[in-house]
Amino acid sequence: MLLCTRASPYIPLRRLICRRATSAPDISSYKETFARRMAMAGIKPHHRIAMGVSGGPDSMALCVLTAGWKSDGLVRRDDVSGYVDGLLGIVVDHRLRPESSDEAMLVRDRVHKMGVRCEIVCCDWPDGRPKQGHLQEAARDKRYQLFVELCMKQQISVLLIAHHADDQAELLVLRLSRNSGVMGLAGMPFVSQLFPQWISPNQGILLVRPMLEFSKDDIYKICQGSNLEWVEDPTNKSMLFARNRIRSSLTSLSSSVFWSEVQNLISACRLTRSYVDEVCRELISQSVTISEFGYATIDLEKLQPSEIDDLCLSHYLTALVQFIAQRHRPVRGRSSRLLVEYTRGMPCKNFLTVAGCNLSPEPGSKGRKIVVSFSVDSLDSSNNDASTLYNCLSGFQFEETKLCTEVGDIIREQHLCATTLIGEKAKVPFLNARNPTDILTEANKLNLVGDFTLRNLSFLELEEQKRFCSSKEVKSDISELHRRTFKGALRVPLKLGHACHILGRFLVSYGANVSTINRNAGHFCQFCEVSGEREITIRHMVDGDWLFLRRVSTSCNIKKGSIDAVTSNQLEFKFSDFMVHSASKALEALRLIPASARRALPVVVDNQDLLLSVPSVGFRCCPCINVVADFRPRVPLGGGYYSYL
Repeated sequence: MLLCTRASPYIPLRRLICRRATSAPDISSYKETFARRMAMAGIKPHHRIAMGVSGGPDSMALCVLTAGWKSDGLVRRDDVSGYVDGLLGIVVDHRLRPESSDEAMLVRDRVHKMGVRCEIVCCDWPDGRPKQGHLQEAARDKRYQLFVELCMKQQISVLLIAHHADDQAELLVLRLSRNSGVMGLAGMPFVSQLFPQWISPNQGILLVRPMLEFSKDDIYKICQGSNLEWVEDPTNKSMLFARNRIRSSLTSLSSSVFWSEVQNLISACRLTRSYVDEVCRELISQSVTISEFGYATIDLEKLQPSEIDDLCLSHYLTALVQFIAQRHRPVRGRSSRLLVEYTRGMPCKNFLTVAGCNLSPEPGSKGRKIVVSFSVDSLDSSNNDASTLYNCLSGFQFEETKLCTEVGDIIREQHLCATTLIGEKAKVPFLNARNPTDILTEANKLNLVGDFTLRNLSFLELEEQKRFCSSKEVKSDISELHRRTFKGALRVPLKLGHACHILGRFLVSYGANVSTINRNAGHFCQFCEVSGEREITIRHMVDGDWLFLRRVSTSCNIKKGSIDAVTSNQLEFKFSDFMVHSASKALEALRLIPASARRALPVVVDNQDLLLSVPSVGFRCCPCINVVADFRPRVPLGGGYYSYL
């Protein structure tokens, strides 16, 4: 039993400091297991590592195991501070409670005493405290964002998180109640990649969960064996949150057989997910072409969708759609079924808009190729995360770093190992299971779970499903999704010397001022001032831009006001030979881009919405404009590297 020895002198009694009062257990076996898991992830003691630390027993156990593992790997301690080299604890102060800052400092001091350098990062909530129904999700998203930013800043390639086997069991029941398939029931990956919100030349950082084999009881033993103090947060007992309700229900099922069979089920789902992931990677390499203009082409003759399992085909299409739209919420239910049905209808003749993407037959392919392009109609113009601005001249040079090389080396090594661990298709369960009931029934037939475990999982699933369907959280989530409607073209202001990563897809950079050079060379036009200090604006392409280019390419004189009424200035002017030639070349390039993909291209306009440049196809209204657009998706195809083995 845990003994609450005293309350913190720094904080109210909302969080209690706990410590084992009896003799310390031996933790040598846990250290060996931890070292084995780190080796499986490809992580070595010399790698620079960060850890998420909350002060609870899970993260404190992670700290002591990681520090010991590094020391056993002959990593020295700093002579002055005494901290283990290349190891950092990160405490997030969410600032959602008055006492959170004091708690964060207390946890930081404890981590320091363990010989681990520790920093506090604080959350800002510019739009106010998140609503109750979204509180945990918002806090989690903000927490991981801060983790990534600090790791990138300090050139740390690996982030460790203290999730354990009980967390996986809770997630299994939660996803059963949400009608997840086998891909969701596989739970949290052992290794995955995290990417910064701003564009990065490297491969993000690796998120590793080395304690997934440990139960909560194991965690307590590690803390007790290391003579650690930790805090227990009473909010973890609140039945307002689904995870807490599930945790309470699972705690009452103390049967070792039940817990063992739950882990068997999770392991089987993880094997299936690993197999499906490997199949999808192979299918993508064989049948998908990614265009520099931000769209993808599926070759149906190479794909042969009628010969692919529903699960593999659905995952393949979801990965592609999420990549093109740069949206990483799962594509589920009706959307997933529509994608599969559409792809199997070869030759393809119709159009489909789903999950932020347009799917259409490639012109001239006779329906044997599908174009997947970003749908600008799915934009939420109020979304503050639609673009990220930063100053390219402040030292952010797009070059490969040591961090990039280190992460890349780990991933390549792990890819080679993973292919030898995945079983044959005949040995992979749940490939044809369509819902949680099918998965549980098949697991029972395969003797992965017995009747007792099957009954209890089904009961827990049903109980939480009832709460979920009647909760205000669900209504709030659905209404929030319905509000994500298009209310006009996304417009992003851009200053000279800055870059914009728009919609997580295109990197648009506004280069140095060359107008002075051009004036000295005898060139000047009314557009030269665009290269001055005032802002330009980036938006996506509209039909009026196409008409403008076509008229420029065929006309010598034109009224500004006759082009889609984009300006109130009615004065006539003559287009330069440069502009006419540039428009002609741009039209040639645009005709080769499917119409559905053109609208997602970034264009440059002035403050009156007059088209100045379409950088993706090389159009500039005059040589003074130096704007470049590259397709640089924030998250790579497939969501980056991850492992469930």
